[in-house]
Amino acid sequence: MFTGQWQSRATKLDAYKPYLDQRWQEGCTNAWKLWEEISERGYPDGYGNVRDYVSRRLRGKPQPVGPRPPSARAVTRWILTHPDALTESDRLHLKAALANCRELTTLAEHVRSFAHMVTHLQGDQLPQWIESARATTDLISLSRFAQYLERDLAAVTAGLTQPWNSGVVEGHVNRIKMLKRQMFGRAGFELLRKRVLIAP
Repeated sequence: MFTGQWQSRATKLDAYKPYLDQRWQEGCTNAWKLWEEISERGYPDGYGNVRDYVSRRLRGKPQPVGPRPPSARAVTRWILTHPDALTESDRLHLKAALANCRELTTLAEHVRSFAHMVTHLQGDQLPQWIESARATTDLISLSRFAQYLERDLAAVTAGLTQPWNSGVVEGHVNRIKMLKRQMFGRAGFELLRKRVLIAP
């Protein structure tokens, strides 16, 4: 007798159901995100009603299969690669990613300007870059990186200005560390005995 008696009852969510259905078809399947969006549009109730509607009504509906978003590693590679070295496909993907995220666009601009300083030895521009990077409050990691550069400003400025570097030394250090890792655990009395016995 009582089956379905509450199904046609009007609720405060009814006015927002078309919007929820539309967002579901667009690919937004997070109930919390949907609740936040309709709350900004004036929905007065809590999260539970939206969660129930999503789990009972929308979970079974098919979603359109769209292009898969790029991975963080791919976007990082696109930003860190010189624009002239990017393939046409990567350039288009990067353009699409930057168009969808304002913070990512800001980050890419700072990365490119820093790379320009490094490749053209323009250390005199570092204070302006640090000031600009620290002003980006929506990019905490970039602001923190600029703060760390400021701690040793003289050394970083010299590294971005002078044509000399310790790259060769660092290469030798890395090679020695690699050999050390390869030989770890191999030395011992057995190896020494073999070397002594084999020696003429």
